Amino acid sequence: MIAHLASASAASASSASSASSADELTTGMVSLFWIACVVALSPLVVRAARGLIPDVVVLLVLGCAIGASGLDLASTDGGVQLIRELGLGLLFLIAGSEVDPATLRSAQGRHAAVTWVLCLLVGFGVAWIAIPDATFQVALVLAIAITSTALGAILPILQDLGLGATKLGRAVLTHGAMGELGPILVMAVLLGSRSTVATLAVLLLFVVIAVVVTVVPRALVLRLPGLRGALVHGMHGTGQTGMRAIFLLLLALMAAAAVFELDVVLGAFAAGFILRELQPADAHFLDERLQIVAWSFPVPVFFVTSGMSIDIDAVIEQPGLVAAFVTMIVVVRGGVVWLRERYGDTGSGLTTRSERYQLALYSAAGLPIIVAVTELARSRDLMPEDVAATLVAAGALTLLLFPLLARFGGQRRERLAARQV
Repeated sequence: MIAHLASASAASASSASSASSADELTTGMVSLFWIACVVALSPLVVRAARGLIPDVVVLLVLGCAIGASGLDLASTDGGVQLIRELGLGLLFLIAGSEVDPATLRSAQGRHAAVTWVLCLLVGFGVAWIAIPDATFQVALVLAIAITSTALGAILPILQDLGLGATKLGRAVLTHGAMGELGPILVMAVLLGSRSTVATLAVLLLFVVIAVVVTVVPRALVLRLPGLRGALVHGMHGTGQTGMRAIFLLLLALMAAAAVFELDVVLGAFAAGFILRELQPADAHFLDERLQIVAWSFPVPVFFVTSGMSIDIDAVIEQPGLVAAFVTMIVVVRGGVVWLRERYGDTGSGLTTRSERYQLALYSAAGLPIIVAVTELARSRDLMPEDVAATLVAAGALTLLLFPLLARFGGQRRERLAARQV
C-alpha cells in the first residue's frame, strides 16, 4: 500500500514537472514570436527614419514596448535568456575580432589605454561625489558604466558611413577596444565574488585555457594535412566547418568564464581576439557569414531583451537622473578623450576639430557594458532597480544621440572649415 502511494506520488510529481516544462516551453515560444516580430520590424523603422536612428536603439525601444513595463507580451523565460547570452557573446566576439593586437601594442593603443584609465579615475571621483554614502563597489559600478564604449554597436555605424578604414575609424576602434576591454577586466578583478588575489589566480588560469585553445587547434591543423583539407572543404558545404569551429571557440571560452564565475563577456571578447589570430588569411568570407548569423537574430535578441528589462515608469519618473547620467557620460568619457586628443600627441593622426569632436562622441556612446555591469550590480544588491533602469536608458540615449551628433556635427564643422579656406 505504501509502495503504491509512493509510486502514485512520484508519478504525480513527474506529471506536474512535465506540465511545468510544457508551460515554460510555450511561454518561451510565444516570447520568441513577439521578439522575432520586433526584430523583423526594426529594419523597416530604421529605413522609415532614413537611417537616422540606429537599429540597436529601435530594438531597445520596441523591446520596452513588448516587455513587462509595456504590453507584457514577452519575457526571458523558456530558453530566451540563453539566446540572449549567445547574442551578447556574438556581439563581443565580433568586437574582439575587429581589434588588431598590434594596434593595441602601438603608441596609439598605449595612449588609448592611458586615456581610459584617466576616464575611470575621473568617473570614480564623480561617482563618489555624486552618490552620498557610496561604497567603493557602488562608485566603481557607476564609473565603469559611464566610461565604456559600445564598440560592437558603433562598428556597423562606421562601416555604413564608410569611415571604417579612415584615421577616424581606426581611432574609434582603438579607443572603443579599450572602452570594452578595460571595463571587462575591472569587472572581473574588482567586482567578483572572490578576493582580488583569488580572482587574479582564476584570471591567470583562464588565460592559460585561452592560450591552449589558441595553440592546440593551430598545431593540429599544421601537423595534420588531412584535417586542414577537411576544414577547407567543409567551409563551403552543408557542414560549414568554419562557422561550427567559431561557435565551438566562443562557447568554450564563455563556458570557461561561467565556470570560473567570471563575466561571460570576458570569454567572448577573448574568443574574438583568438579568432583573429586563427582565421586563415584567405577565409575573409567567414567574417561576412558571422555577421549574418549574429545580426539576423541572436544579437538583436540581446538588445530587445535589454529593452524588455527597462522599467519605463522608473525612467519617466526620473528624467533628471537620466539627463544627469547622459551628462556624466559625455563629460567623463567624451571630455577626457577630447582633451587627450586636443592637447596631446596620441598617435591617432587626427588634426582637425571635426575629427576630434566625432571621436569623442563615438567613444562616449555606450550600452552593452552598461547593461552587463548594471545586471551584475542588481544581482549583488549594489544598485536599486530604478537607478539601473535609468542608467540603461541613458546608455540607450547615448547610442541614439552621440552618433547622430558626430555625423551631422562633423559635417557642419567640415562645411564651416571649407568656407574659411
